[in-house]
Amino acid sequence: MPASANRIDARFAALRDAKKKAFVAYICAGDPTLDATIDIVLALERAGVDVVELGVPFSDPLADGVVNQMAADRALKAGASTPGVLEMIRKLRAKSQVPLVLFTYLNPIYTYGYERFHIDAAAAGADGVLVLDLPPDEAAQNAELKPTPELRHIQLIAPTSPAERIASIAKSAEGFVYYVSRLGVTGAQAEIASGIAEQVAVIQSATEVPVCVGFGVSNPSQAAEIASKADGVVVGSAIVKLIEQNGTSADCAAKVEAFVKPLVDAVHAL
Repeated sequence: MPASANRIDARFAALRDAKKKAFVAYICAGDPTLDATIDIVLALERAGVDVVELGVPFSDPLADGVVNQMAADRALKAGASTPGVLEMIRKLRAKSQVPLVLFTYLNPIYTYGYERFHIDAAAAGADGVLVLDLPPDEAAQNAELKPTPELRHIQLIAPTSPAERIASIAKSAEGFVYYVSRLGVTGAQAEIASGIAEQVAVIQSATEVPVCVGFGVSNPSQAAEIASKADGVVVGSAIVKLIEQNGTSADCAAKVEAFVKPLVDAVHAL
């Protein structure tokens, strides 16, 4: 697929034209199995999710909270691997064109082969990649870490990022910016973080790509409140926890769809 036809860009353009906010969902690929992941992604799409982030299982996911760490562990124990995730995406593309972002760490990519990973991921049907432990300035200084045009390289911005760093990251942003609304690791929270609107406004002033906010969203009211301050919202751990609780049941995907739809509807209703 040519870079100009990137599904992430197309989806955000359609949302912008419709004056709607985006709902981005995170799950760990291979939890509980790679075949089940296909069913869960299709359920997320039926629920109205705009972009799906697929975690690539890794043994040391240090930016993740315990819920997502356990999901990665379950996926690895079930036999998931980086090549297996890409093959799963190839199978999924026969049934769905939902935009997909690979949420990963640098180690699995290097183990696979950095350039080959990007080529194979794009060929399989991925639309973007978010490498949690690869600072953008590090990538800029190393030729072998240069982005590929087929995949959108999603950047993270933290609440502690100074203005000049925000400007630097935002300037080269692709697809969308993932604003991490609180410090620490991933995980659902009882309350949303403060200062989101102000930080999002700073990021938006430095880039034309959408800004989505995540870390800690777990219910429709939180999703709507955060989406009202940004271009979209990211929900992960609450969905992953539901998969943990229902992964062995035949109706796991249906339960995910039922849980996610009210969150999506709350965001799309803005």
